[in-house]
Amino acid sequence: MTGNHRHALRAAAILWVIWGLVHMFAGIMTIGQETSAAVAGIADAVDPAMLANDYHAAVGALINQHGFNLLWIGAFTVVGGIFVWRGSVTAIFMTAIVGWVTDVGYFVFMDLGGYVHFVPGTVMTIVSTAAVALSLWAYATGLRPQGRQAA
Repeated sequence: MTGNHRHALRAAAILWVIWGLVHMFAGIMTIGQETSAAVAGIADAVDPAMLANDYHAAVGALINQHGFNLLWIGAFTVVGGIFVWRGSVTAIFMTAIVGWVTDVGYFVFMDLGGYVHFVPGTVMTIVSTAAVALSLWAYATGLRPQGRQAA
């Protein structure tokens, strides 16, 4: 692994850890709030008064499930970021699959729907995309699993 690969992976790792911590916090906040406040926190570009309803308990359960998913996905990417820092090819791909694919859904349904502000949501999508790009660049330009270095 060259110095450029190492720097790219370390930058990607830092981005994944930041992304993961933000999503863990969002998950905790989502689970810890009443349903209407949690929905307003997620869809932050929507007037909170439009979302202040008495939701069915099933909607609250669904929002709490979303919060739980944010929490575990965030934790997964923090751990993945540690292994990306160490140059793990498996971590590069697993963290990208879990973290970035989560953001693809967010981008399609929330960003393109116009329900969220640029900060923090869209910024986090940019962060995860940058982490994926840096990691995949390092992999594509010569990073190989340990023990399988090209001659």
